[in-house]
Amino acid sequence: METREKDDPELRQPLLRQGQAQANDGDEQQAPYTKAGLLGLATFSWVAPLLKVGSKRALESKDLPKLAPSESAAAVHQLMSRAWQANASSSYRLSRSLVSILWRNLAVASALQLVAMVCSYTGPYLMDDLVQSLGGAEGKSLVMLALILLLSRLVGGWAQSQGLIQGQIIELRSKSALTGLLYLKGLRLSSTSRQAHGSGDIVNYMAIDTAGVASCLEFIHHLWRLPLEVVLALLILYKSVGITAIATLVATVTTVAVNLPYTSMQDGYQAQIMKAKDVRMRATAECLRSMKILKLQAWEEAYLNKLEALRRIEYDWLRKISYNRAVSIFLFYISPAFVGIITFGTCILLKVPLTTGRVLSALATFRVLQAPLSSFPDTLSVLAQARVSLRRLSSFLLEEELQADAVSQLPRAGAGEFAVQVQGGAFSWDGSPEKLSLSNIHFHVWEGATVAVCGMVGSGKSTLLSCLLGQVPKLAGKVELHGKVAYVGQTAWIQSGKVQDNVLFGSPLDQSRYDKVLEMCQLKKDLEVLPYGDQTEIGERGINLSGGQKQRIQIARALYQDADIYLLDDPFSAVDIETGTHMFKEIILKALASKTVVLVTHQVEFLAVADSILVLKDGCITQQGTYQELLKSQADFNTLVHAHNKAMESVDQSSKSQQVLPAAADDNAAAGTMSPQPKQANQLQQLVKEEEREQGSIHLALYWSYCTAYSKGALIPLIAIGPLAFQVFQLAGNWWMAATSQLSVAAAKLIGVYVALTLGGSLLFLGRMVLIAIMGLGTSQIFFFNMLNHIFHAPMSFFDSTPAGRILSRASSDQSALDLDVPFRIGGLANSTTHFIFVVGVLSQSVWQVSVVFVPVAILCVKLQRYYMASARELARLQGTQKAPIIHHFSESLAGVATIRGFDQEERFAKHSLALIDDFSRPDFYSTGAMAWATLRLEFLTNIMFAVFLFTLVYLSGSVDPSLAGLAVTYGLNMDLPWVLWCLCTVEKVIISVERIQQYSCLPSEASWKVQATKPSESWPSDGTVELVDLQVRYTDTSPLVLHGITCKFPGGKKTGVVGRTGSGKSTLIQAIFRVIEPAGGRIIIDGVDISRLGLHDLRSRLSIIPQDPVLFEGTVRYNLDPLGRHSDAELWEALDKSEIGDLVRNKEGKLEASVSENGENWSVGQRQLLCLGRVMLKRARVLVLDEATASVDTATAAVLQSTISKEFTGCTVITIAHRLPTVIGSDLVLVLSDGRVVEYDEPAKLLDKGSSHFSKLVSEYSASKICST
Repeated sequence: METREKDDPELRQPLLRQGQAQANDGDEQQAPYTKAGLLGLATFSWVAPLLKVGSKRALESKDLPKLAPSESAAAVHQLMSRAWQANASSSYRLSRSLVSILWRNLAVASALQLVAMVCSYTGPYLMDDLVQSLGGAEGKSLVMLALILLLSRLVGGWAQSQGLIQGQIIELRSKSALTGLLYLKGLRLSSTSRQAHGSGDIVNYMAIDTAGVASCLEFIHHLWRLPLEVVLALLILYKSVGITAIATLVATVTTVAVNLPYTSMQDGYQAQIMKAKDVRMRATAECLRSMKILKLQAWEEAYLNKLEALRRIEYDWLRKISYNRAVSIFLFYISPAFVGIITFGTCILLKVPLTTGRVLSALATFRVLQAPLSSFPDTLSVLAQARVSLRRLSSFLLEEELQADAVSQLPRAGAGEFAVQVQGGAFSWDGSPEKLSLSNIHFHVWEGATVAVCGMVGSGKSTLLSCLLGQVPKLAGKVELHGKVAYVGQTAWIQSGKVQDNVLFGSPLDQSRYDKVLEMCQLKKDLEVLPYGDQTEIGERGINLSGGQKQRIQIARALYQDADIYLLDDPFSAVDIETGTHMFKEIILKALASKTVVLVTHQVEFLAVADSILVLKDGCITQQGTYQELLKSQADFNTLVHAHNKAMESVDQSSKSQQVLPAAADDNAAAGTMSPQPKQANQLQQLVKEEEREQGSIHLALYWSYCTAYSKGALIPLIAIGPLAFQVFQLAGNWWMAATSQLSVAAAKLIGVYVALTLGGSLLFLGRMVLIAIMGLGTSQIFFFNMLNHIFHAPMSFFDSTPAGRILSRASSDQSALDLDVPFRIGGLANSTTHFIFVVGVLSQSVWQVSVVFVPVAILCVKLQRYYMASARELARLQGTQKAPIIHHFSESLAGVATIRGFDQEERFAKHSLALIDDFSRPDFYSTGAMAWATLRLEFLTNIMFAVFLFTLVYLSGSVDPSLAGLAVTYGLNMDLPWVLWCLCTVEKVIISVERIQQYSCLPSEASWKVQATKPSESWPSDGTVELVDLQVRYTDTSPLVLHGITCKFPGGKKTGVVGRTGSGKSTLIQAIFRVIEPAGGRIIIDGVDISRLGLHDLRSRLSIIPQDPVLFEGTVRYNLDPLGRHSDAELWEALDKSEIGDLVRNKEGKLEASVSENGENWSVGQRQLLCLGRVMLKRARVLVLDEATASVDTATAAVLQSTISKEFTGCTVITIAHRLPTVIGSDLVLVLSDGRVVEYDEPAKLLDKGSSHFSKLVSEYSASKICST
């Protein structure tokens, strides 16, 4: 809307202020990082209180202090938004924006990296002098050299620890900046952009691409550091071996050049992986949203196979990039050895003297150079992923947005003025003039008037309201709204959370108004039977509420806002007759009598009260005027009224001989209500629980299950021996060059043995890397298929209580960690641990006193590591659980974007998104702070051991072999216990992804899909008799009964209508027949077979259902009608024609191949319902269930469909749940339910004979709705 869009850049200001207010107020602790003094910052003592808590008990989110105000998501989002606007003209807009908000942090981190790098090369630079001094040479103080070496390690270790924090701040800021932009972009996407980016794609943008870019910024220092390190290494080598350093340069350049093709290949592979992952995640998200229909239709196996096939495509690319990465790591890891061979070989050819000092200086240089060279493949891999992610994120962020000038939002109109005005409107969902959705739209609504909008299915009624909300691209005309808007969509959008929060929708609680709204929406009784009343948690998409309850909560949300203009899209179709009529009177005729209302409805009985009526057909307003004016015309409106009157006549004729009691005489009796069941809150739990997480040490069984999943662990011994053998060969080669350089060994033999040892170790290392890639990918595939299989076999109660974001988080980011991170991280831990052990061994061999000091130092290190890991482990787990709420909130917001924008609530939802980002960032930040705290102290302990070694060496300088002592010093300079800890922490962090995936590999399963022993015959059910015997149903083991001992029989070949007030148990009864909910007692028998003995697919595949909420899958019309591909084109067209949608499909581009977007959003709700009817036409099951199948279509279309069903399903058992009485009045039998009990069950005529029957009163109420305006 005009003013709203115009102010969007300023949206950042209130968000920042609110974010800063949050940072300074509240129950949580202040950010200790900002309060710490210089010494505290230098030693990371600010994180010590948190570690102390973590050592005593498992950390919880509430234990974590706040972030610094400058690092809060709100503050970072403000900076990023400004940078995004400032770089609007740049071709690299996203990259430049990120750098502009991070350059200071990058500069500080670079300075720390530079200090650490210079310190790391101090040892190699002084090595020749040290060896000469050990040999008795004059000129350099041995003590001074030892002090310089020790000081360089201390300063370098401190700089590395400080670099961890700076790197984490960079990562935190970049994630917050990107996620904030993504969220707001999602709220502003145009309709065409939304079709191009499904929810699965957006989950990947948030979970994987933002992390990829953030990791790149952490590794970006390696791009400038490696060349600088090579320069430093060449300078040191030039000092040691002179002009031969040129050969070293050539060898180094060759090493990098050989790897460049692998880098290019990784870039391409990464792009393909992300494409494949997008497709898989989009399909996964769709399956999770539609899991209920998959179960009802027995399609789980087909869609499970589809996801597995998509995973195999992704796996093929993962395999290529893993092998590529293995070779790249191998090449870089052995590059120092290769450079050493070239350097020493050139020295021998040029007859450059190889003294012990020079050799050891060169070897020390090569060993220091080995770290950046061996990590360079990771850098290249991260950069490749980041390049792909940046392109994907940029593409999304630059997508077309909703038009800023689509709607002009103006101040409230006064009496006698227009509140809503559309002039010359032309709108198109596709944004194309050739495909107009609405054209030539002219109408206005006076302040305080009620305008009704009606028309056949697909005529454009809902689109008209979307145009008023600015959701449809406007190609021409003017749209003006005067005042505050409230919107109620045709499909209810309910947030996860409490009932009260859904009604308040961000407004403060006014108890009097709140109670009045609940009363008008008849929610009081529903709240009485909910376990926690209005504090009851609603599951995702209102999964634990009936369709009518969801709709009434949505209406209550609009009423509570006290808006000026109400846009209502068929709000009463999902509720029962009595409730709908009551709400219409109380809300439209009373509560909103002075408000401006635009009411879309299929219920013709409500039209007479409107001040004006718009009739739509084929996207045009064909008629407008008062009810009486339109009745006089012989056009489209008369068709609708005639169809309604005909339906009413069928009801009246059925009851004309009866003297029906007035419905208003006894509202409760008319509804068949009974006293509510007492709440048992002490036995009940909220449906949606906090995400489960393990606590305490990671069990060895988890590592064992991971290591033995592929080939029963047969590759583990071969992989484990790799680092040991590599270190042995490397040590042997280094010793050979150091010990024999002064001996009269032939040049050919000297270099030949060195080459042989180097090649031997290198080939073993290559074999190990390939085995790691094979085992890692094989294991990830096994875990993925196992998790997916258990998810699809899980009962519906699991999906009711588990937000999709939790599952998607595991299928996305956790699975990505399992694919590429876990195996190589474990391999890295093995390398670093083995290297450290060899370093200690070499030091002890040279100076035995080191082994004496090693024991107490090792004990202290182990205690420190355990103390730290107790907190680090829980912080990593908290980080894993805090990601899902962000994804869930984003997905939920995208689904309800029309409501959010309609209520002008973007700011509040954006603020909540930023708060969730902070919740995710806190455990990440403090995890890094804890690691820096631990690494600094471990560095100090290892330096104690190194100091003992150095000064003992100085003391014994005359009695030790200088060559062996120098070799020990070169190893001691690389004694990096903090690196071992970092590798260990990284492994525990990524292994938590394994832990989270394994949680979903142990889900409880519903009954078997197929049971061979009780598989029914192909002809079952032949008669279709459904018998319920004392049927009892409850949702959980501890919850009260929902169905209380229902006993009745639905005769085969007969049509039975099921009626009752919203929440009376109608839909629960259907779920029990399909065994979506297993009975707590009693039996359901179909044609003499107890269905509890059948496999679920054997049962569900023989039944048909049209559910209350029509579900379409992304794809084509053909795919949605026949996902299993069992029917011919002729059969598909026949089903479409009988469903009254054949002509519409023929007019679509592609016909049967016409596109269906995610959630079927490019089809109206009524059209979706007709396509679902086409499905059951094809299935031809003997038992058909219609669950409010005609609620979303107009009366005329509903009558045609009822006629078609009666004709096409002659001889079938048809069970119809309906609120429209004409739908069930012609049934053979009618079952009336209330509070989960049978109130009455008989033929409609017999029930109508009894004027006091509940059904008779329902008919009376429906008949009375014709005159609801009086």
